[in-house]
Amino acid sequence: MNNIKKISLVIFIAVVIILIIKPFVDDYKEEKKYDFKVNTIDGELTKKSLEGKALAVYFGYTYCPDVCPTSLSSLAQALNSFDKAKTKDFVGLFISVDPDRDTLKNLNEYSKYFHSNFIGATSNKTNIDDITKRYESYYKKIPLNDSAMGYSVSHTSFIYFFDKNGKFISKADHFSDPKKLKETLKLILED
Repeated sequence: MNNIKKISLVIFIAVVIILIIKPFVDDYKEEKKYDFKVNTIDGELTKKSLEGKALAVYFGYTYCPDVCPTSLSSLAQALNSFDKAKTKDFVGLFISVDPDRDTLKNLNEYSKYFHSNFIGATSNKTNIDDITKRYESYYKKIPLNDSAMGYSVSHTSFIYFFDKNGKFISKADHFSDPKKLKETLKLILED
């Protein structure tokens, strides 16, 4: 009988410890999943360096004929519906999946064209592959034999939203209603 009480106590303590530790483990896993280190025209940028800012991350490339400009325009339009004071702590990060063509200078100009709070970034293929895999995103070069461009890049089109503490809030695809983007922005722009 005494052994049953001891075993029950050990099991109870183990369950309590698991319940206490689980949220910390989950937070750690999420932090690692969405972490990144990329290059911008102003130097290296990490997710940690953006703490205190609401963040939207988008993967694409500057030669994209339709999906990227549409997504970035929709995000900018939703962002422009807020007062500038409300958006001063917001960053839209455009991460290029085409580092062979997208220079840091071009990425800076391209992203700023859509909104002054947008930053263009990229990295080497190995790092981009790692980041997109962890974000559960996808891209692939598609050869265009009869084109001066040489290739296109097929890619998923999601905007990943993070609050000012760096916590992932949601993702939206480029077909999302601008009202949904505005609602998500309202949520992450709150102090």
